[in-house]
Amino acid sequence: GTTVDDLEAILERQSGLLGLSGVSADLRNVVAARDNGNEQARLAIDVFVHRVAAGVGSMVAALGGIDALVFTGGIGEHSGEIRSRVGERFSFLGARIDDEMNRVAAGDTDVSAVDADVRVVVVASHEELAIARAARLLGYS
Repeated sequence: GTTVDDLEAILERQSGLLGLSGVSADLRNVVAARDNGNEQARLAIDVFVHRVAAGVGSMVAALGGIDALVFTGGIGEHSGEIRSRVGERFSFLGARIDDEMNRVAAGDTDVSAVDADVRVVVVASHEELAIARAARLLGYS
């Protein structure tokens, strides 16, 4: 009984972090709710970390290993907690994060521990530059 438009709205805007936490699609708001004792928010973050790690694990398997674990985009660039929690899942590959470097990371930063065999880096996404390049390729200036 759901229309295609309604289903799209549910999947695109009402599921994920918002659907699980009941708070927000914005990780910062979900973290704040978790820190205030909201168990649904805690679950949403745990599931998010699990899904990111599962995705990375699939890519690692397809590639046969990795030289670097790269975090980018809004959450990857700005959430040291998520980088730490996902990164620790790959310590068996030699990915290790320096907690202090991870805490203060800004822009393009190597947050790897000194003894890491796999580098862990934060890369600023520069989404506006990618959009401008795509627009230029399409003939817009």
